[in-house]
Amino acid sequence: MARPKPPIFEKTKIVAENRRAKFDYAIDTVYEAGIALTGTEVKSLRAGQGSIAESYAEVKDGQVWLINSNLPEFSHGNRFNHEPKRPRKLLLHEREINRMHGAVARDGMTLVPLMIYFNSKGRAKVEIALAKGKKAHDKRESIKERDWQRDKARLMRDRG
Repeated sequence: MARPKPPIFEKTKIVAENRRAKFDYAIDTVYEAGIALTGTEVKSLRAGQGSIAESYAEVKDGQVWLINSNLPEFSHGNRFNHEPKRPRKLLLHEREINRMHGAVARDGMTLVPLMIYFNSKGRAKVEIALAKGKKAHDKRESIKERDWQRDKARLMRDRG
């Protein structure tokens, strides 16, 4: 009997997206993780602010942390406002954490955040991926493939 397909994540509002990651890395496995946030961080995300362009995730002491993600301070926050670039804990199952730790330690892979979004229940989620860095010739190959797909679509549109 065939293995059932995993459910596709329901993304209702995408807040921050790391579009460069798909160009710089060969994406292997994608995970959905919860993120431990304070109140003002959630308000800042709901306002559409936040960036994960230069961030990454790492496994430390059996926990996964999102490092270098920028969630700016909430404009109406008081003295208890959050620090913009603090490490944030990602909430995953222990089995997934062990799998990630093994892949990072053994295979030299990297944990790259792809996007931060709110799901259908209103919870902030992070989509992280196990990825391997591309070499320069791989990047040139993907540029060629992208250009060819664009030209092919243009030809089909003009002829058909």
